[in-house]
Amino acid sequence: MLEKLEERIAVLQRELKEYESHRDELNLLAREMVTKRNELNQKVKELLEKARELKSERDSLNDQVKELRAERNKLNEKIDKLYDKVDKLRRKIDSKSGGRPLRELQREINRLEFKQQTAVLTVDKERQLVEKISRLREELEKRKKQLEQNAELRELLKEIRELKQQTGLLSRKIKEIMEKANEYHNQMVEHFKKIDELRAEADKAHQEFINAKNKADEYHKLVVRTKKDIKDFEKVVKALKLKSAKTREQIEREKLKKRAQEIYEMFKRGEKLSTEDILLLQRAGFI
Repeated sequence: MLEKLEERIAVLQRELKEYESHRDELNLLAREMVTKRNELNQKVKELLEKARELKSERDSLNDQVKELRAERNKLNEKIDKLYDKVDKLRRKIDSKSGGRPLRELQREINRLEFKQQTAVLTVDKERQLVEKISRLREELEKRKKQLEQNAELRELLKEIRELKQQTGLLSRKIKEIMEKANEYHNQMVEHFKKIDELRAEADKAHQEFINAKNKADEYHKLVVRTKKDIKDFEKVVKALKLKSAKTREQIEREKLKKRAQEIYEMFKRGEKLSTEDILLLQRAGFI
């Protein structure tokens, strides 16, 4: 019985070492996963801050684009109004000179040139068409020179050219700012993409931490339970050993008492006793 109990204690002690080893390894893994998760979350925090800065820069540039577009739209409205004045003035000049409007001449030239390029014509017809186009061009140039002599019209056209230069500058500036805003936007998108990847890694590390911690807790419970079992078995072994020791002591006392009785009988018979025999009688309480 005692031997089996001691064997059981030895088995439990081996199991206890395995449980403690597994628990400690899992706790180490849990700490590593917590560190990894925290580092990843810190990177996410830093990237998120940078992404917000990029978004702010992009939005600021987009606001500038809106303002410049509004400014350009106002200039285009002024240009349209000036063109209306130019058209009215040209019609007024045309009505006084009796000539055809420039737009009408230009449309007629365009129509005839298209006909020349696409229609199948005889040599005479094509020659007549070329001559007509030539006359119309001469008339168009003549009408332009007549119009250029008008001071009011020259001033209007000059103002239109200046405004168009301004709108051109604004358009180039808008393009430059939009390109810069797109750069910020693309960088921001890349940052958010990286943030999503890091968050996924952090979530994975957190889940691995939870799994390792739960398993470590399970092994710790086994450690506690096994220690208790070992302690309980050791108590039983100790009690059995104590009981066994008492039994041996009783046997020894009985042997001592029996031997003392024999020596005492020898003493009563007057036989010679040794010093050891006398001491034994004293220990047994006979003398």
